[in-house]
Amino acid sequence: MFDWWERLSGRVVFELFTLQRDSHSGEALHFFLYDTLKIFMLLAVIIFAVTFLRTYCNTEKVRLYLQGKSELSGNILAALFGIITPFCSCSAIPLFLGFMQARIPMGITFSFLISAPLNNEIAIAMLFGLFGIKVTAIYIGFGLFVAILGGYIIGKLRLESYVLIPITPMQGELEDVKISLSMMQRIRESWEYTLDIFKKIYLYVITGVGIGAFIHGYVPADFIAAYTGGDSWYSVPLAVLLGIPMYSNAAGVMPLVEVLTQKGMLLGSALSFMMAVTALSLPEAMILSRILHVRLIALFFTIVGLGIMGVGFIFNAIL
Repeated sequence: MFDWWERLSGRVVFELFTLQRDSHSGEALHFFLYDTLKIFMLLAVIIFAVTFLRTYCNTEKVRLYLQGKSELSGNILAALFGIITPFCSCSAIPLFLGFMQARIPMGITFSFLISAPLNNEIAIAMLFGLFGIKVTAIYIGFGLFVAILGGYIIGKLRLESYVLIPITPMQGELEDVKISLSMMQRIRESWEYTLDIFKKIYLYVITGVGIGAFIHGYVPADFIAAYTGGDSWYSVPLAVLLGIPMYSNAAGVMPLVEVLTQKGMLLGSALSFMMAVTALSLPEAMILSRILHVRLIALFFTIVGLGIMGVGFIFNAIL
């Protein structure tokens, strides 16, 4: 699909700039030019498509539908809703509070909080472009499983007393708000949102690809494979621990996943690293500490962290 751009970027680097094909700088620059445009094109197409579909859905209607659902079915629906919401771990928190105000059980709200950053459209778009439909489908399936199971466990523990701020329930029942948009309005709204997302993430993409290009060109494959390749049992837990202190969205960390796997890191370990960065960031913990007791935050991180490690081990075993 992108063969034409790979050839063109190769000509720019190796003929126009006269860099050697087997040089560190040549390989790094070629990777940077090729991956940057490829990722931008994938993001533009898939974010626009997902946003267009999202114009047929609204948050109030989802909250209305989740209200009064049984726990397990509510966990499943909330996790699925996380796929179509454009939130990182931090920006999902306001909607998380809105769910609690709507008297939606805590476990269901946590299923949403876990799923939103893991399964957002940016992660799906980049996974599909870099690794294909099989890896993307497996990732989405396991991401949903972690969100559903994590929320279900938290819900069963009945930890509502660990919410530190008063959540005033909305009075009465939520109303089914009707949204009527013409086709042109939906297209315009999708295009404006796509541009807005690009303004917010393009620096993440460039930075992520830049770091990935440096690793691609200068870091020996043997160095990465020695610590994160093979059958080392600690590669997945190590990847999760390294990912938690970082804060980025999928656009920033996915190029690193691509190049680390090219250098010999097992795919499950690389995806565990990405999932920890996007779903278990320290900034998220700091924001949640103003809302939830530290014990509940620790339990949340532990459950999700174990789920992410499980996904990593399974990916490493089957792929």
